[in-house]
Amino acid sequence: MKKIVLISIVFLSSIPVLIAQQFNSQVTVNAEQTGKTQLSIFKTLEKAVKEFVDNTDWTGDKLEDHQKINCSFFINVIKYNSNQFTATLQVQSSRPVFGSTTETPILNIKDNKVNFDYKEFQPLIYDPNAYSSNLVSVLSFYVYTILGFDADTFETNGGSDFHEVARQIVNTAQQGKRSGWSASDGNNSRYQLNQEAISPNLKAFKEVMYKYHREGLDQMYAEQEVAKEQIKEALLALKNVNDARSNTYLLRSFFDAKSDEIQQIFSGGAKTSVKELLNVLNSVAPLHSKKWQEIKY
Repeated sequence: MKKIVLISIVFLSSIPVLIAQQFNSQVTVNAEQTGKTQLSIFKTLEKAVKEFVDNTDWTGDKLEDHQKINCSFFINVIKYNSNQFTATLQVQSSRPVFGSTTETPILNIKDNKVNFDYKEFQPLIYDPNAYSSNLVSVLSFYVYTILGFDADTFETNGGSDFHEVARQIVNTAQQGKRSGWSASDGNNSRYQLNQEAISPNLKAFKEVMYKYHREGLDQMYAEQEVAKEQIKEALLALKNVNDARSNTYLLRSFFDAKSDEIQQIFSGGAKTSVKELLNVLNSVAPLHSKKWQEIKY
């Protein structure tokens, strides 16, 4: 009987564990500003963050490789001392454009207030019901924010559930008393981004996200002229978003991700009138005016 039990244990242990993965991430930890690049902890952190993002089951969905979301996390460590990190974090994500081999950027955010403690080989584990560390909270917040905005491009308000999980992370993370999680942390905080993502007053932004991507970009392969008109209508609707609340984090992050793409779309291919569009773009995104000047139609 003991032999049978032993054989069963060996057999079960040989079965690979299937992990439901939703991301293909690129993670970079840059420690040049610390003057301590020789320390192994930075490479260990880089590997730990990638494994955390790629191997955690965030949604319960098992996806094929081509369905996974491509994203990147660039952690620029400014100060490091006794396992205490002061850093900035650049988060980017993209999704495929239907009928093409290209991808469209969805999120491009730089977070300048990322402070956390991390000991080498410390496990990073996400628990939706408990606060673990500020590093886990920051990464988890951006994972669900990526999921939310990605889903918003496929269905109007399609990412609401993910944005709600991000809201719960914001609330839980406040007990860590780190910057970025409260209303007092300014207009570029994680708190502010999430508040705008779930705000019913800014639901028009979600409609723009859907129209721009699903009715616009995803139709370019079939009818470019019609698709460009849909994209233009979506961008014109951002005036209403800006009128409802000017200079939102949502609009700033949208154009940080999309300005190059918009300039390219309306500088070639099927022609369309852009006079009204240029007026709106210069009004709602003046920081990108040099790119709007390159639109020649």
